[in-house]
Amino acid sequence: MLLKNLFVDFPFTCPENIPDVELTGIAIDSRAVKPGHLFVAMRGGTVDRHDYIPKAIENGAVAIVGDRDLSGLSVPYIRLENPRQALTFLAAAFYNWPARKLTVIGVTGTDGKTTTSNLIHKILIAAGIKAGMISTVNAVIGDEVLDTGFHVTTPDAHDVQRYLAKMVDSGLTHVVLETTSHGWAQHRVDACEFDIAVVTNITHEHFDEHGSYENYRAAKARLFSSLERTKVKPQGNPRLGVINHDDHSFEFLNEFIKTKKLNYGLGDSADVRAVDASYSSSGIEFTAASKYLRVGIKSSLVGAYNVSNCLAALTATIYGLGIDPEIAASGIASLDGIPGRMEQIDLGQNFIAIVDFAHTPNALKVTLEAGRKMTKGRVISIFGSAGLRDKEKRRMMAETSAELADLTVLTAEDPRTESLEGILEEMAAGARSRGGREGVTFWRIADRGEAIRLAIRLAREGDIILSCGKGHEQSMCFGKTEYLWDDRTAMRAALSEFLGVDGEKMPYLPSQDKTEAEWLTG
Repeated sequence: MLLKNLFVDFPFTCPENIPDVELTGIAIDSRAVKPGHLFVAMRGGTVDRHDYIPKAIENGAVAIVGDRDLSGLSVPYIRLENPRQALTFLAAAFYNWPARKLTVIGVTGTDGKTTTSNLIHKILIAAGIKAGMISTVNAVIGDEVLDTGFHVTTPDAHDVQRYLAKMVDSGLTHVVLETTSHGWAQHRVDACEFDIAVVTNITHEHFDEHGSYENYRAAKARLFSSLERTKVKPQGNPRLGVINHDDHSFEFLNEFIKTKKLNYGLGDSADVRAVDASYSSSGIEFTAASKYLRVGIKSSLVGAYNVSNCLAALTATIYGLGIDPEIAASGIASLDGIPGRMEQIDLGQNFIAIVDFAHTPNALKVTLEAGRKMTKGRVISIFGSAGLRDKEKRRMMAETSAELADLTVLTAEDPRTESLEGILEEMAAGARSRGGREGVTFWRIADRGEAIRLAIRLAREGDIILSCGKGHEQSMCFGKTEYLWDDRTAMRAALSEFLGVDGEKMPYLPSQDKTEAEWLTG
């Protein structure tokens, strides 16, 4: 690909007379640059990657894009107003605009994005459609599953386009793309040519990044405005917006969306609704109904919130793609579960132990409510709140658990460079404000492994333990270091110790044997 050809369909102002430089790839990290790469220098957080241009050139970059006024480089330099926004279009052009050759279903929301994306993907596969998926957990391309990173967010723009191109090359025709508010705010999916847009809900999260609920909602809403900009595709353009009638965002999105739209919900006023829903520890059953639809749904997923996720997937695929309702129902039934989402860990103990990703106030609320319906015993929750992130939710999550769980264990969740003791005190204050009594109904245990051990010691026959916030994630950040950590491994290790059977070893965290001052300073 020639450098100048990246700008043939470029939607922003750019310099004239771009040279004929042959490119082999695109990189945004100087350490990832290989000979022949275009290096896109972006500013973000505490890092300005313009400072690493010399290193990128040393590693083989043959051209540079940035927003500084620079001269005297040994390779061509193209100054653009917003390199971060430009990147997604440059990458799309480099990979020959793969999204234009695919039917693209975008899924966004605060909670339930990954589950809904997986449900849609399973429905497409059940319908015989050659479909891929890019989620915050992984990218699925045929039989190949690729990890998309330690912590969950939409992959970087050039990685998204690379995945899409790989799908086209593999003969796929559809893709389900999970999109986060960070992904939209940072323009990572601007060139993805969406055909169907789905929202699960928009609740309290990422206010540290967006500043307010309105700004956060606006970032999510960009998925729906993008439907209007999708170019005509040979396979057609459904241009359907699918929104949650039960969510606080409904009125705004219902007015905002200018394309075709449908809503789903648990109430009678929704376009596609659930009737006769029943819940158990083994799954959910309900009838999906609308003016022209009535189909029975069974799923091994649990909780009322997963009824909503199933309705979102059904609305998108039946009405957006014309998939037969019975086939869609079989697709939903084929999803056994999702790693780290209400995942049961069973070593033969006489209580239920679950690992879930719930890391927002709303997600914790619905998870605890689901747990309550799964047992006649007590609900025991374990969770933390991340450092350098939205501080308000620390109090909110502790309040929620004090109200809905019988016992609460407050612990670490990626404290980063913040004081873990300080985070736990903020959470403890929230628990106390809702009647929590420390040492009686809630505890503060800084080490997450020890917190899980405590919950297990507290559990009685028939209780349910819900370890929330980490889910499938594979690391936890203390200071500036990512330590390998998997809540599921930790739960199995603690259960093995408790039951006196051979099992996995508890993963290491610095909170096991270092003071906070020691791990903060490395």
